[in-house]
Amino acid sequence: MNNSLKKLSEEECKLEMTSMIDVTFLLLIFFMCTLKFKTLEGKLAAYLPKDVGVNTSEAEEIEKVEVLIKVVNEGNKLDARGQNAWTGEGRFVYDSTRRLTYKIGPKTMTNVDDLEKRLSTLHKADDERPATIDSRPGTVYEDVVAVLDATLNAGFTQITFVGSYE
Repeated sequence: MNNSLKKLSEEECKLEMTSMIDVTFLLLIFFMCTLKFKTLEGKLAAYLPKDVGVNTSEAEEIEKVEVLIKVVNEGNKLDARGQNAWTGEGRFVYDSTRRLTYKIGPKTMTNVDDLEKRLSTLHKADDERPATIDSRPGTVYEDVVAVLDATLNAGFTQITFVGSYE
């Protein structure tokens, strides 16, 4: 008897992994088939325009304040220090001969301060009106930012920009 116990203890104990792997894959397949994914489609917030689409009712047109920026005189480009003629490389500034006009409806202005006063008057008349900034060819970011600042200082919060005319 002692001899048989010795043989048992010397025998190597071996686990069958094939059936364990089969059971694991079966469980994996079971959980994958019974899993229900949540649909997020109904939960996503979508801010779509209300005036177009399948709506049968007519949308009320909102009157906008349209600011048109035109370049009257391009002026001369100087280097970033404003001293020498611009060589075509690096940053540049315009000299004092550059002239712009700002137009709101039939009224034309040549000064950003006058533009801001006119925008303030229009905003006080109807504070819900949106504003649109339309910059024509030849304007640079500096021109648009000055008009944007004037529009914001006047109190407008809904401001859009018109795309390019190229």
